[in-house]
Amino acid sequence: MTYTYKPVGVCSQQITIETNDDNTIKEIKFLGGCNGNLKGISALAKGKTLDEIIGSLKGIQCGFKGTSCPDQLARALEKIKEEI
Repeated sequence: MTYTYKPVGVCSQQITIETNDDNTIKEIKFLGGCNGNLKGISALAKGKTLDEIIGSLKGIQCGFKGTSCPDQLARALEKIKEEI
């Protein structure tokens, strides 16, 4: 399945998440944000479960924003879990 999430309070404008049938990450693409860092996060997430990624990334902050692109990814994955 493919999901699209609009992050709030960060530089990236969109996160597209593709999951496998077993609810592991197949691919993640960020639109905007720190390109190299977000490609790295996407590569590290590939093949991991939604819960593994949420547990690793939820609550990470970028400066004084109170959130970050990794935190927004965790929030997106939580929404996906609600839908499945």
